[in-house]
Amino acid sequence: MNKLFANLVFTLGVALLPGLAAAQELAPDALVKSVTGDVLQIVRTDKDIQSGNTKRVIELIDQKVLPHFDFMHMTRLAVGRDWRSATPDQQKALAAEFKTLLVRTYANAFTSYKDQSVDFKPFKMQAGETDVLVRSEIKQPGGKPVQLDYNLAKEANGWKVYDVIVAGVSLVTNYREQFGQEVRAGGVDGLVKSLQKRNAELAAGKSAAK
Repeated sequence: MNKLFANLVFTLGVALLPGLAAAQELAPDALVKSVTGDVLQIVRTDKDIQSGNTKRVIELIDQKVLPHFDFMHMTRLAVGRDWRSATPDQQKALAAEFKTLLVRTYANAFTSYKDQSVDFKPFKMQAGETDVLVRSEIKQPGGKPVQLDYNLAKEANGWKVYDVIVAGVSLVTNYREQFGQEVRAGGVDGLVKSLQKRNAELAAGKSAAK
């Protein structure tokens, strides 16, 4: 995965950590904006995160970030047309492994946060609209700003993110070709096994690094 996507988990955490349970009632852009300051403060002041404690980062993501993502929707988009050929059990397994892959792949980016700032772009939403795009920009000292956008859908339990777009590149699209190759080589079960293997390698790598 390239350096551009290595910055992803930082922005996931910044944009989506809820400060209050009532935040889900906010408009999607207000939700993102209202929690950004809280997350920046946590990342700046949490000594474990700043020291590179990946376990602490994963706990933070699990508890505060993941509830605001629809991983079934994300996985369906990433798998593409092959999703229809998967059984319900295979779909659940794919979503679970894809979630684990994203968390473990990008957790280290949290520990590299230093002086980045977030600017939000003007947001417009029509009455009754249930699928929106919230646009933001990550500014990094000494580097070019990185455009980062969130696709959110209104669900029964609040707004959920189903895709993240970094500098015009969709997260789910980024994985689609790779997933398609895995399915063509070994079917849906082959893709599940490939994700399981990759997650095991990432977990072993983190354990070895401690």
